[in-house]
Amino acid sequence: MSTHIESKKEDVASVVLMPGDPKRCEYIAKKYLSNSRLINDVRGMTAYTGYYKSHKITLFPSGMGIPSMGIYSYELFKEYDVKYIIRIGTMGAYTNLKLKDIVLVDNSITNSNYGFYAAGYNGNIIKSNDELNNIIMNSASINNIPVYRGNIYSSDVFYEKDNNYKEIASKYNVLGVEMESYALFVNASIFNKKASTLLMVSDSFLNTDKLSQEERERGLDNLIVVALESCLKLR
Repeated sequence: MSTHIESKKEDVASVVLMPGDPKRCEYIAKKYLSNSRLINDVRGMTAYTGYYKSHKITLFPSGMGIPSMGIYSYELFKEYDVKYIIRIGTMGAYTNLKLKDIVLVDNSITNSNYGFYAAGYNGNIIKSNDELNNIIMNSASINNIPVYRGNIYSSDVFYEKDNNYKEIASKYNVLGVEMESYALFVNASIFNKKASTLLMVSDSFLNTDKLSQEERERGLDNLIVVALESCLKLR
């Protein structure tokens, strides 16, 4: 048990898939895991542990934004000895990606000060884990699921006043925007753990196309399969 998580240590697997939405955890647990059970419900952050092809996996929601991801991933790494976290979520495209395209994040670029105050890190760019990314790409290839690779902009603000996305995309070669990966990668570096992010395009800054809430919740099946198959190779 930690400050924000009520789970027993033995209830949490060494491998965690981390959606933002608690409902997405429930969806994955019911559809893909066997013998899954609720292991946390503090503040409505419903987490589950179960088995995918006999491999123990925990699904734990991060909530929205860098601060929320910062809290939950920090406690999972530190208090529960989690070795791997794969964030699975959605993104807004800054480029010509189509709805439901999947992106594996190489680097997270941010406007947040989280890295400085959490770890004394002065940079605004941080890498995901290459070894974990290679496993994910291999799983995608084996399952014939196309996955793009590139950088992501992790913003501290959803409703940015002056979001010049074209300038950001050009300067940092980013494919789009989300709000959690930077904190996850910082925390992984603090504890010498491994973290990656898989994202599905849910909307685009180039047009008005976007997925409905139901499509966001249930449209990630290919991404989920890639993440789950990757977990089978982690020990």
